[in-house]
Amino acid sequence: MSLRYQIIVRILLSALCILLLGGAIGIWQARQAVQKEVDSSVHLALQLISLSLADQAGAYQLDDLARLSALQQTRHLSIHLQKPDGESLHFPGESQPSHPEKMPPAWFVRWVSGDYPQVTHQLKTRDGQMLSLIIEPQPLDEITEVWEESLGFFGSITLLTLLTFLAVNLVLNKSLTAISGIVAALRAIETGQYQQQLPRFITQEFDSIAKAVNHLMAELEKARQENRELAQHSLAIQEEERLRLSQELHDEFGQSLTAIKVMAVTAQHQNADITKIGPAISDICDHLLAEVRALMQQLHPLVLTDLGLKAALEDMISHWSERHPGLHLQLNCSDSVDKLDKTMSIQVFRVIQECLTNVIRHAQASRVQIDLQLLQHKLQLKVQDNGMGCDLSALSKGFGLLGMKERIKSLDGNFRLESQPAAGFSVIAQIPLS
Repeated sequence: MSLRYQIIVRILLSALCILLLGGAIGIWQARQAVQKEVDSSVHLALQLISLSLADQAGAYQLDDLARLSALQQTRHLSIHLQKPDGESLHFPGESQPSHPEKMPPAWFVRWVSGDYPQVTHQLKTRDGQMLSLIIEPQPLDEITEVWEESLGFFGSITLLTLLTFLAVNLVLNKSLTAISGIVAALRAIETGQYQQQLPRFITQEFDSIAKAVNHLMAELEKARQENRELAQHSLAIQEEERLRLSQELHDEFGQSLTAIKVMAVTAQHQNADITKIGPAISDICDHLLAEVRALMQQLHPLVLTDLGLKAALEDMISHWSERHPGLHLQLNCSDSVDKLDKTMSIQVFRVIQECLTNVIRHAQASRVQIDLQLLQHKLQLKVQDNGMGCDLSALSKGFGLLGMKERIKSLDGNFRLESQPAAGFSVIAQIPLS
């Protein structure tokens, strides 16, 4: 069920409950009002008769009682006299009680009407005759008035309900239009269309959602662009690596193998100097072995596979220290890192390797400290240098930083940078251990 129909149904149910509750309260109040009005009319009629028609001795003149016919016009009452033998007295000009022209419904009369017993008052005429004054309540006029008031009350509630529906629909139209735009933007995100931007909305809540969605699309577009550039850079690096390996194999291996072949052919001649050819071939083979080890180290550090992450890091630091004697490298690493799985070990190794490469290229640092510890089911890595630093807000993230970030994210870790101009540069990562 849509939001519009849910709200309309709730308003209808609320209005129905209000009508039912208001109707019950209105009928109860109408019943009480009719009861009080009828009782008041009966007491008033009795007082008028006692004060207006009786003499000082409390007796009544029969001719004066004829004026009781005027009381027939009293609202809500039917008054007549009755002799002791049950015969009713009728006076000239006496009229029957009138009924309202617009009768309320029978069900309303039945619910509002109560038990109204007739009132009998004994009168004594001046000639000693006893008469019974019978007053019968006739609440139909009062019930008719209550019915008309109830119609006005329920009509007002109905009008207010209609106005509420109108106001809610006006608000809903704007809200649903905003929701439709947001849903369309989310569907565009689902299909990878991140260029579409939501407009600003008057409603604060919808405007906040629109800003969040626009920010999300901008970040997704930025991430997609970075991934595309990183993928292209990875392909370029792969091609460069293949070209370099091809050149290495051609220059080093090709020439060395050609030399070995020439020496082997020469050794077949009778006058060949075997004592010189043998050591030459041995030297060439040693050179080839060194080149193979160097290539294997570049492709994948064998120390990492054979001895673990800590030994591989120590070997790498020793290698970098030999190549850059002016750079002091310090490693703080616990032995427990050797228990990490191969995937995490190689990723962490490559991140530290890239950090050292960036330090050599950009930092102009004299000291680098590497901290790698296992704490609280997390692997914490921090590589900090004392170089020139930079303003992170103005930092143009190259492929090295993007590559490190993607490596850490592939392990469900957190990656962040800390730096200030002339205050060094820090790479911090936290990787959860499954």
